[in-house]
Amino acid sequence: MSALQKVYTKISQVTKATCSLKATGVGFDELAYIHGRLAQVVKIWGDEITLQVFSGTEGIPTNAEVVFLGKAPTLKVSDELCGRFFNAFGQPIDGGPEVDGEEREIGGPSVNPVQRKQPSELIATGIAGIDLNNTLVSGQKIPFFADPDQPYNQVMANVALKAQADRIILGGMGLTNDDYLYFKNLFENAGILDHIVSFVNTTEAPPVERLLVPDMALTAAEYFAVDKNENVLVLLTDMTLYADALSIVSNRMDQIPSKDSMPGSLYSDLAKIYEKAVQFPSGGSITIIAVTTLSGGDITHAIPDNTGYITEGQLFLRKDSDIGKVIVDPFRSLSRLKQLVIGKKTRADHPQVMNACIRLYADAANAKTKLENGFDLTDYDNRVLDFAKEYSNDLLAIDVDLKIEQMLDTAWNLFGKHFHKSEVSIKKEFMDKYWTGKED
Repeated sequence: MSALQKVYTKISQVTKATCSLKATGVGFDELAYIHGRLAQVVKIWGDEITLQVFSGTEGIPTNAEVVFLGKAPTLKVSDELCGRFFNAFGQPIDGGPEVDGEEREIGGPSVNPVQRKQPSELIATGIAGIDLNNTLVSGQKIPFFADPDQPYNQVMANVALKAQADRIILGGMGLTNDDYLYFKNLFENAGILDHIVSFVNTTEAPPVERLLVPDMALTAAEYFAVDKNENVLVLLTDMTLYADALSIVSNRMDQIPSKDSMPGSLYSDLAKIYEKAVQFPSGGSITIIAVTTLSGGDITHAIPDNTGYITEGQLFLRKDSDIGKVIVDPFRSLSRLKQLVIGKKTRADHPQVMNACIRLYADAANAKTKLENGFDLTDYDNRVLDFAKEYSNDLLAIDVDLKIEQMLDTAWNLFGKHFHKSEVSIKKEFMDKYWTGKED
């Protein structure tokens, strides 16, 4: 403790997550130690200061020592971050040494709009349900919406393995130890650990610590994107648990909750994370893919509802009962920026193939409704149903690992197998070049 640091010993209020006291010369987000426990300033009202205590307040007396550190949380950034696993405070949890680097405050402002470039570079993930129908662009921000029982962490790990990015930053919030070890072992065994940086809060750690993870991950991302001019992909899982931690703190501060018991600041809290996604004119970029788990599939809950307003689309996971696999739902998924790259950075037939697939899949959904209601099916109905099963299995399932040209070729093979040329409704120039089926 520095001789210049002022010590306070009079706490006016203690809740389960926060302590309040009178103090001067204190900044928002500043760190402090209360009774030896790390805390952070979350509210300043005149000289009344409220701090969130990361490990909880149980056992803290009202005369406990409070020492303000004079700085917000920081992360030491350098190339030494690569291949390492850290906790929410940026401390190593993999048994390796401390990182030596430049100390930077986390949670800074997002990039000025005039310093941004319109996203125009393809981010290929290797997952056909994304790359074919919901193509991602560098600098984009997009969430996975998934039920808690779906394998979203496995999907995120697969994206990390396959994505064409210079650097992957993983921010894991509320991970079980099994999930943490799954990520760690997978990255090590795949031999890609040297270009991945991971910040992890497990279920054993206090929930409030999750609030630091996205800012830690994005500070590391900004180092590689700005200082190193790299294309960085940030994977955040699970943002619902992050929002729950926000709720814990705001409720303990007696703030009036908004919709679904979430704090009224939820939109701003989420936006300050997602708006860090950026394409720089110099070539570096930060792309954010996050998981938002749904409560009972409720898409109208405050967390996915606010997320949908902020982000540029969503990727919706669901289990397909016909093939027994989890797929990226083509009807409920959307990438609002895909038109910037499909047919431009991908093969020219990409937009036409994508639209034809979705139209035929929609025809299959109508045929399935007819079948379930006891109506007779036409020959075309039976063929679109067969197409839909193969399309789901060969292209929509999350375990499909193909390059985009292979995805397009697979779709053409399905068209030729199940349909006549006139039923596919694709431009003649592409039909002449790629059609693999019989002539009408």
